[in-house]
Amino acid sequence: MSDSNSLEFDLFWSFRSPYSYLATKRIVAMEKAFKLKVNVRPVYPIAVRLDGFFKTVNPMWPPYLLKDTVRVAQMEGLPYAWPSPDPVQMDIASGNVPKEQPYIHRLTRLGCAATEEGKGLAFLDEVSSIIFGGVKGWNEGDHLENAVNRAGLDLATLDQKIKANPEHYETIIASNEAAQKVAGHWGVPLMVFEGEPFFGQDRLSHLEWRMKQNGLQTRA
Repeated sequence: MSDSNSLEFDLFWSFRSPYSYLATKRIVAMEKAFKLKVNVRPVYPIAVRLDGFFKTVNPMWPPYLLKDTVRVAQMEGLPYAWPSPDPVQMDIASGNVPKEQPYIHRLTRLGCAATEEGKGLAFLDEVSSIIFGGVKGWNEGDHLENAVNRAGLDLATLDQKIKANPEHYETIIASNEAAQKVAGHWGVPLMVFEGEPFFGQDRLSHLEWRMKQNGLQTRA
């Protein structure tokens, strides 16, 4: 996809982040419109990375997040509902997040495996669309398998690669999280171009502006 005139940026992204989902189709469109390469770097959500995070968060934040994400989805014309099941299992009232998690580790490792196959962005797009797009029981039946197929990949093959060497994918995730920290922000989606961080789905226009200053060209 890239050529000598292409620019690129790193995309730090989480499978539990509604804002990551809400940004993805615009990022896909950017990569199609411009000579641009998006380096997908999946990370674990903050609920998993920071023990006790939701026990100390301002209680006004979660209700606002729900209102804001609904508003952004309406503005972007995207289907949206809080995931069922939630990719991170937790007690909302207490903020307790169990160490044992049934979904988020597999999803994040799959994202890394898809990226190694050169299909990372397509994978994020298709899989987040079933997680946040109103599909109840996205983890059941063939929902996930079909989403992965639409991304041009095979779920069973990816799962087998992860099963054969889970430490490899955990190393990638840890490396991504370390690079995210070096870039200067903890949140997602985080886009990093030439060392400059752009945090949030509402910073994509700023990112495009900066890249155009650096010679971003449209595709023929």
